[in-house]
Amino acid sequence: MTTTQRPPARDEQQARPSAPPPAQGRRLSGADIVLECLTYAGATTVFGYPGGVVLPLYDRLPAHPQVRHILVRHEQGGGHAADAYARATGELGVALATSGPGATNLVTAVQNAMMDSVPVLFLTGNVARNLIGRDGFQEADATGILMPAVKHNYLVMRAQDLAPTFAEAIYLATTGRPGPVHIDIPKDVFLEEAEFHWPERVHVRGYQVPGAASEEEIRAAAERIDAAERPIILAGHGIVISRSSEELQAFAERAGIPVLTTLLGLGGLDQRHALSYGMMGMHGSYHANMAASNADLIIGLGMRMDDRALGRFADLNPAATVIHVDIDPAEHNKNIDTAVPITGDVKEVLPQLTAAVKRASHPEWVRWIDDLARAHADSLAVPEGPELTVQYVVQQIARAHAHDDDAVIVTGVGQHQMWVAQHMSISRPRQLITSGGLGTMGFEVPAALGAQVARPDASVWSICGDGGFQMTFQEIATMVDEQTPVKLAIMNNGYLGMVRQWQELFYKDNYVAVSMSQPDFMKIAEAYGIKGIRVEEPGQVDAAIRDADAHPGPVLLDFRVTADDNVWPMVPAGAALSETVESADEVV
Repeated sequence: MTTTQRPPARDEQQARPSAPPPAQGRRLSGADIVLECLTYAGATTVFGYPGGVVLPLYDRLPAHPQVRHILVRHEQGGGHAADAYARATGELGVALATSGPGATNLVTAVQNAMMDSVPVLFLTGNVARNLIGRDGFQEADATGILMPAVKHNYLVMRAQDLAPTFAEAIYLATTGRPGPVHIDIPKDVFLEEAEFHWPERVHVRGYQVPGAASEEEIRAAAERIDAAERPIILAGHGIVISRSSEELQAFAERAGIPVLTTLLGLGGLDQRHALSYGMMGMHGSYHANMAASNADLIIGLGMRMDDRALGRFADLNPAATVIHVDIDPAEHNKNIDTAVPITGDVKEVLPQLTAAVKRASHPEWVRWIDDLARAHADSLAVPEGPELTVQYVVQQIARAHAHDDDAVIVTGVGQHQMWVAQHMSISRPRQLITSGGLGTMGFEVPAALGAQVARPDASVWSICGDGGFQMTFQEIATMVDEQTPVKLAIMNNGYLGMVRQWQELFYKDNYVAVSMSQPDFMKIAEAYGIKGIRVEEPGQVDAAIRDADAHPGPVLLDFRVTADDNVWPMVPAGAALSETVESADEVV
């Protein structure tokens, strides 16, 4: 890292705010430097859990009241909360843990953030420098363990290196393709003194942040777009991350191209828009998957071209021409052969494409998709009848918050996650917070905590699986401490629902280790001193939602839903999108 006086290039970031901090140039302990770094970067909410080697840092927290520390009940919960905080705001999340088991408990949360490109700063303490590599008490090679799971990581061996390291780490986490960055700090570095100097600029050798595309790339893409008769847009998480919803809508409208989204791309385009055709993928709609399979041009925007969204790569749509815009060049041609790979920020590239393409419409193509959607609407219908279903609960929560512009929906992973994607009408960026690439059960409770801390005035509903809920529900205690009014809606079917569905469809009803005896969730609510509501019939749902919304604190809702529902449509594992099925009778 170097500090310079020249104007910053694209691979640099201004690191100085409008006014210098009072600590600049003062001699401070390493612990004070860490807290000043967080203050200087504006990352003043930390989800943490103390332990021996980070006690010098905790000892200095009272002297830095601008840093809000939230005591979680498990380091994984702290990591997921920081992750959701970042997703809800688009800003940096911060999680803190001690050495050894504290650091290893973060691993799942770190990989979760990495897979979904979430900017989180993970801080861990380590044993004193003289004990590193000597199997000291609670020692673990955190930098080695986390190296493949982060965008970058650091072991800081001198207090004087803390400030420049933090400046660089935060820059890397929040620029380009965002991602988690890890800093490991030995205990005695917290105690060592050094002068605090926040660098005026950050420069990382070889790190280039892509922006606009070249004229040649735009021309090549525009020619193919103008020539296409059946184009389709696949919009991914990058649209949400880069705040490019307006640019996406402007491009789609000018070129007259229907838009499909990935799971994490939901909210990138309002689902009520005429060109919005919902989610594609393993549990995407039939018409979306068929549109992707029959398009003559596929335009991927800010997405990884992963198997969950595209099915069997070789048979996605061999006849289609592919244009792929992504800020990470490593994603180009990784899974899908691409005719026009464009490395760039979609927020800058989309206006270029909008200006370059001819105004167009594709009425026959759009009509074909519309007809398909009407013909196959039943596979996405909410079941009718006396039984309480997840689909109905999700639909009613969505209706209750249809006009709430601040509502945030958090989910775990499994059947309930897919039903939320299908029936919650996610139409705004950052409205849905869920684990995509890693598929982490247990994400729902701590992530809801993080989202509510980030958005204290928002209505935050966590749609929980009964299995995932039991992995991390200890964070209810943190919600009580922090007075966060999260609504925890447990879809209680007594099964690991998605596993049961697969065992039914692909393992000849051989149900093994999938049925779960459940605790009395109302007694769990009572134990934590929060409101509990049990719902057993469809007629009780609306009143329960109203009651929960009216309550000023956390609420736990136990929805006793049917046990044997399956999610349809479905792309069986290893199948192509064109092989989407809508019932068990179609599964081979």
